[in-house]
Amino acid sequence: MGESPMLSIGEFGLSTVTSTSPTVFDEQWTSKNLRKSLKIVVIRNEENEIEFDLIGVHPGLANTFRRIMMSDIPSMAIDRVEILSNTSILPDEVLVHRLGLIPLKADPRLFEFKTEDLEEKDDNTLEFEIKVKCTSVKENTKNSLCAEDIYKNSNIYSSQIKWVPIGNQKQRFKEKDIEPIHDDILITKMRPGHEIDCKLLAIKGTGKDHAKFSPIVAAFYRTLPKIEIIKEVSGEAATRLQKSFSPGVIDIKNKNGKNIAVVKNARYDTGSRNFWEYPDLKDTVVVSRVEDHLIFTIESVGALKPDDIFRESVKYLRDKCFNLLQELNS
Repeated sequence: MGESPMLSIGEFGLSTVTSTSPTVFDEQWTSKNLRKSLKIVVIRNEENEIEFDLIGVHPGLANTFRRIMMSDIPSMAIDRVEILSNTSILPDEVLVHRLGLIPLKADPRLFEFKTEDLEEKDDNTLEFEIKVKCTSVKENTKNSLCAEDIYKNSNIYSSQIKWVPIGNQKQRFKEKDIEPIHDDILITKMRPGHEIDCKLLAIKGTGKDHAKFSPIVAAFYRTLPKIEIIKEVSGEAATRLQKSFSPGVIDIKNKNGKNIAVVKNARYDTGSRNFWEYPDLKDTVVVSRVEDHLIFTIESVGALKPDDIFRESVKYLRDKCFNLLQELNS
């Protein structure tokens, strides 16, 4: 294996340098090579966000997963609104748009896609209703002028959207499984005499149809930073070097009575170039990027876990490849 390309960050731009460590750019892409080089390391996995290292893959493949998650992994969203009454200050079309963007807690894998020629059924549609009227409070015991104290239902929130089971949905799902993900999304403000009465129909869709169907808030990746201190930096200069990078990147250790700057964790670097401002520091550090080591972050809207969204994107790409091979061989 020969030398491998690595992206180097210079004072006035980017350049490609060589590295003795082999990367996926050195060999022809095959499924066998991918299985040999691919490695996934989960750094943190929270309720709605996951960060993991995708090692040994071309950035193009990582970008494929990112685009699939954005555009091709389905979720449930309000698609049609039947307005029975709307005397609020919001025009009908603005109200419908706001309702459609409220994320719903519902597993899309348990539903089928609905086409225009299909009627609403329990396997392809969720029905909700919002029926709220603003009235004056009879007795203002707080002697307050705040709208929340003198009016009832002055603020309309997503928590007031109620699920209406159709077919056998009541047996299939619990009430807590079908509801808006966040109950504090403000829909509109009302005053006495204002009323909203709507029937909401949610269907399964994908982000390429409308952004409201995308199951993710964000999906992005960056290459792993590589920082090397090639000349000893000590004393006051070590402190300046530490402050030139993000917290946690550079540490200062005592060696033979001297404070020496060492690299602690390069992954926390955000592309700092501050050390180039100091003539005595700019030749002591080499900053580069490991091009086949990607730090991937996925933030879910909440209907699906972020790790499930990534798995679904892998399955989607696999099925697309199988379908292409079948077409080529037929």
